[in-house]
Amino acid sequence: MNIVIVGDGKVGYSLAEQLCKEGYNITVIDKNAEALMHTQETLDVMGVLGNGASIAVQNQAGVPDCDVLIAATSADEMNMLCCLTAKNLGAKHTIARIRNPEYMSQLQTLKEQFGLSMTVNPELETAREIARVIKFSPALKIETFSKGRVELIEFKISQNSPIAHKKLMELPAATNTQVLICAVDRDNQVHIPGGDFQLLPGDHIHITGTTGDITKFLHSIGEDGMPIRRIMIVGGGRICYYLCHMLLEDRGIDIKIVEKNRDRCDELCELLPKVTVIHGDGSDIELLESEGMDQMDAFIALTGMDEENLIMSMVASHKGIPKIITKTARFKYMPLISRMGIDTVVNPKSTTTSQIVQYVRAMSNAEGSNIITLHKILDGNAEAAEFVATEKTRHLDTPLKNLRLKENLLIAVIVRDGKVIIPHGQDIIRKGDSVIVVTSEHRLTDLNDIFRD
Repeated sequence: MNIVIVGDGKVGYSLAEQLCKEGYNITVIDKNAEALMHTQETLDVMGVLGNGASIAVQNQAGVPDCDVLIAATSADEMNMLCCLTAKNLGAKHTIARIRNPEYMSQLQTLKEQFGLSMTVNPELETAREIARVIKFSPALKIETFSKGRVELIEFKISQNSPIAHKKLMELPAATNTQVLICAVDRDNQVHIPGGDFQLLPGDHIHITGTTGDITKFLHSIGEDGMPIRRIMIVGGGRICYYLCHMLLEDRGIDIKIVEKNRDRCDELCELLPKVTVIHGDGSDIELLESEGMDQMDAFIALTGMDEENLIMSMVASHKGIPKIITKTARFKYMPLISRMGIDTVVNPKSTTTSQIVQYVRAMSNAEGSNIITLHKILDGNAEAAEFVATEKTRHLDTPLKNLRLKENLLIAVIVRDGKVIIPHGQDIIRKGDSVIVVTSEHRLTDLNDIFRD
């Protein structure tokens, strides 16, 4: 499959890197010769120097024969123009990064007018990720499947947790709940555990099940968490704006935003009248303390500087703020941050990449892939994918215990007629079922990819 990416910034490079790993042929277009040279030297891609909206440049990049063009420049209008040009030249599919909140209410119209196959908004999706964690405070990260019926949450086992040193097979009786621990990160090593796997303090575990069952599970081990009502956000960019809109649906939440750009403060005051906006430098710890940092239930660092976010979050951790969320643009920082007592790390690039990889995988399956959801977990070292079983799915109506599945792979959940099933050996997969699979080693494009034979 041939893919053209317009824009060699942070998101464009991240996309090129991931899609190269997926085995696709990648061409990158950008006007910055230095950035393009670095990408070509680092990744197995072809580079084309020039304006991504130019017909001549797109022809040089092979857009008329490409399967998908992804426009990921910093300007929404440029991205839409690139996709329109590509569509007119013959590109089969086009994907545009559109970030401006003003365009959100007219996305469907824009998709039709510009011939867009898909739009992505990294800031909006990151805000949704943060909002889920805020509303369910015990979780470090939450992903959803099957239209919200199933959740996959990341949770850290504390030193005194009642499930520490227990084997997975012992948990149903100990907690009286139907959940499944489907992935474990221990000392930066990923495990897809079996029933005899023993949990240890410090493990980052991924639990899947319904919201109700996960809540019951955490309650049974004394990890209910506390409701988050007072929130301080440093950095008033687009993620902050989207997040405040989501959180203010709960009338009991009080939010303070610290933003150092005066004009942006004025905009936020107008856009978010129910939020307290403070003009100041969020890296000034004395300022944060004077604004009641110590009294907050959650601290969220969303500036454009990873280093500032890290330092502020470390200070918040030192002060004992219960929930700390940090944004980083660099994947290499994510394991480091998580080891510093900082609850949740969000990466807009990762969110965007997962969405686009899911779409591209669906396109790449010659029979028409039935993949409907894809989430990268454990810092990108594993993934959870949701498929729909079709008449072409092999081994339908066969007990799971009789299937020969690939190694380091687990069937985590089956959803049938709206009912969530945590599978056991006697359960079967039927046509029409949604099946959620977790794996640490395999690139899945179809449900049949899970079988050895």
